[in-house]
Amino acid sequence: MSRVMYDEMHATPEQVRAHYQAYNDWLAQQPEASMAARRAEAEMIFRRVGITFAVYGAKDEDNAGTERLIPFDLIPRVIPSHEWKRMEQGLVQRVTALNRFIHDVYHGQEIIKAGVVPADQIFQNAQFRPEMMGVDVPNQIYSHIAGVDIVRAPNAQGEGEYFVLEDNLRVPSGVSYMLEDRKMMMRLFPELFVQNRVAPVAHYPDLLLETLRAVGPANASEATVVVLTPGMYNSAYFEHAFLAQQMGVELVEGQDLFVKDNFVYMRTTQGPKRVDVIYRRVDDDFLDPLVFRPTSTLGCAGLLGAYRSGNVTICNAVGTGVADDKSIYPYVPQMIEFYLGEKPILSNVPTFMGRKPDDLKYILANLKDLVVKEVHGAGGYGMLVGPASTTAEIEEFRQAVIAKPDGYIAQPTLSLSTCPTYVDKGIAPRHIDLRPFVLSGKTVQMVPGGLTRVALKEGSLVVNSSQGGGTKDTWILE
Repeated sequence: MSRVMYDEMHATPEQVRAHYQAYNDWLAQQPEASMAARRAEAEMIFRRVGITFAVYGAKDEDNAGTERLIPFDLIPRVIPSHEWKRMEQGLVQRVTALNRFIHDVYHGQEIIKAGVVPADQIFQNAQFRPEMMGVDVPNQIYSHIAGVDIVRAPNAQGEGEYFVLEDNLRVPSGVSYMLEDRKMMMRLFPELFVQNRVAPVAHYPDLLLETLRAVGPANASEATVVVLTPGMYNSAYFEHAFLAQQMGVELVEGQDLFVKDNFVYMRTTQGPKRVDVIYRRVDDDFLDPLVFRPTSTLGCAGLLGAYRSGNVTICNAVGTGVADDKSIYPYVPQMIEFYLGEKPILSNVPTFMGRKPDDLKYILANLKDLVVKEVHGAGGYGMLVGPASTTAEIEEFRQAVIAKPDGYIAQPTLSLSTCPTYVDKGIAPRHIDLRPFVLSGKTVQMVPGGLTRVALKEGSLVVNSSQGGGTKDTWILE
């Protein structure tokens, strides 16, 4: 993959891409002072509303566990409708295959028998849950809410091509920022939405509620849905509260729930109320102290028994993480062919696996040019960006890979596409990615767009909020 940059807005330094033309004309007429004032207003409102993100595991003690405002950028990322249509088809195809794969893992295991995915990749995976073997879940859907990370990079022809960087199928976060970014843009620049036909995203909470209700237990007529949060100290607590409020359902913690006769109830001021669907934002390990971590106070004792009996639906399903592991990612294109008999619409990033001897040799010989990731790492931690690392950091990582080769994968350092972004010096290109949110209930659907994350440090390729990244509004033009 070449290191040429793909600029989302400019085809050449002088020429703006057609789908950005109207926005570019408008931007050229905006006085700098008025943009600066709107930027300050956005920050003030976000601070007032409390749109924050807690940072854990920060290298400096001062920032660990602190609440940070996610920086919001005023310049939208614009995608023309034909590009979105293709991406949407690719996402539906991918998430459908992944759901089929998870069902297969816990049932017939046809894909292992066919020799497509090695058995030890699944059974020795930290996210594999033997408790889910043979358990039937409604509509055979395991990942009801998926966040798929997409990047654009130049392909062999030098054109920008979309690649899937990773699949987040457990408890993907960030959709509240997508919704709040759009609200903010409409508030600050209402005239832009009159001039441009931007597809709406505000109906996401309605689609989410419809998706959750669609997978309620067969014996529940109008499913009672709750959002289960680990509590206000969780980094994404703002989002948990926001989505519960937007859907008009209760936000609960583990202590608000109890199980009786294999049914789940929540405590209310009017007495116990039966719960049918739990949109959980708590990891598997903490869901049921009788089955997983006995010390966990974040879940509810007996929850897994009620779930396995079919009396409550947990979204996303327990054991879903077996499919969003970075060591399973390289097999997704084969899954699409295996389960759907189709060629993948969206490509994976070429990936080398430490567990394969030839790949390992290649990784160790080329560490300075590769991005190396821990198979279970998340949030931009536990990774090496070769070109941006010192010799000492590369050597330290080399020893880690040699010690546990199957714990790592490596990918070429992609030139993520750039988008003009407001930084302190003015407007400058910054690298971006995109996380669309895919909902699977009776059907697979999504709102047009997603969360565009932007690496605010010059030259940085790490867009994660936990690493100081910001967000932009994403416009799909109708």
